[in-house]
Amino acid sequence: MQKKSVCIIGLGYIGLPTAALLASNGYEVIGVDVNQQVVDTINQGRTHILEPDLDAYVRSAVANGKLKAFTRPQVADIYIICVPTPFHKSAGIPQPNIDYVLAAADSIKGLVKADDLIILESTSPVGTTEKLSHVFMNSENELDKLNIAYCPERVLPGKIMVELVENDRIVGGLTDRATKSVSDFYRTFVRGAVLETNAPTAEMCKLAENSYRDVNIAFANELSLLSANAGVDVWRLIELANRHPRVNILQPGTGVGGHCIAVDPWFIVARDPENAKLIRTAREVNDYKTDWVINQIKEALNKVEDELSRKAKLVCLGLSFKPDIDDLRESPAIHVALSLQMQGYRVLAVEPNISSHDLLELADLDDALISADVIAVLVRHKEFVQLEKTGSLKNRYVLDFCGLNL
Repeated sequence: MQKKSVCIIGLGYIGLPTAALLASNGYEVIGVDVNQQVVDTINQGRTHILEPDLDAYVRSAVANGKLKAFTRPQVADIYIICVPTPFHKSAGIPQPNIDYVLAAADSIKGLVKADDLIILESTSPVGTTEKLSHVFMNSENELDKLNIAYCPERVLPGKIMVELVENDRIVGGLTDRATKSVSDFYRTFVRGAVLETNAPTAEMCKLAENSYRDVNIAFANELSLLSANAGVDVWRLIELANRHPRVNILQPGTGVGGHCIAVDPWFIVARDPENAKLIRTAREVNDYKTDWVINQIKEALNKVEDELSRKAKLVCLGLSFKPDIDDLRESPAIHVALSLQMQGYRVLAVEPNISSHDLLELADLDDALISADVIAVLVRHKEFVQLEKTGSLKNRYVLDFCGLNL
């Protein structure tokens, strides 16, 4: 496939790595983000997110002129939409919100021309790609003249630059022609298999993958609740159970966060609540685990305050949604810390991967431990793994929700 220009809308955790990777593969890349500070940072050859190797890719791409960032889309041959798809938090079942996707489509509708590729990568409810196509339909742009397809990202934070290349990709077009054209594009930089299907199947596949993971995590989290009530060490229990040749129980945690697993199952449930019983229950179990953690910490704080006859200081270790990244989206650890702070408890947070937070007071690990009355380990960051060996937790009230054996 001849290298063409690419316009990527949304320069977050997926859009920016994709832009930098395509630029390194010879494409002329236009990055678009509504945040002027993000645009300025990228045009200086720097990054606004923490991801291994991303800074080097961006620095090189900007230096050689292959990557330029703007606040408005520019004319290109290929358009990739990588914007957020949150849900409306309301009573009952959360409802998908595809407003950003449709707004992104609207921002380029005056730029697209016949034979252009329009690719949606944002995790979306089934039917979103079809709705997106309606934005472009007029007398000049008919469906058979455009190549509109869905191709979800399938990467793990901390390994994005590797997995964008190595992982298999699924491409689902609204037409056979679109599927083939977009698949040929991905084959120019993806070493994994590029698998062809239709748009609804590709959309459902992304949701199914993350719902599968959510269900498995829910089993581990529910097991941790049952074990706590039975006086059983859940970490040792899982270690022993996993010695069975056909058992592989995951590790429980503070809950489930991130831009995918904590959100995507609701897209399935909202579409078919009558039949999505297991998926909905798993989502509720994982949300409840976070509430359970909050109650465990409150009990510890109240106990310590009674013993000290003063307000106890809580130190929360970790705020990101998973270890060793700076991504706070839908983070259960953030929810724990903010909830306790709002209820009047003294909260200090240690998050090695960010420098500041608008609502929480951050501290260096050593300084925080000195002042702590209660320590809650919420995220298994590498900086916390060796704490037991340092002796810094001796005679401290520690609540370990990550299996560090503190």
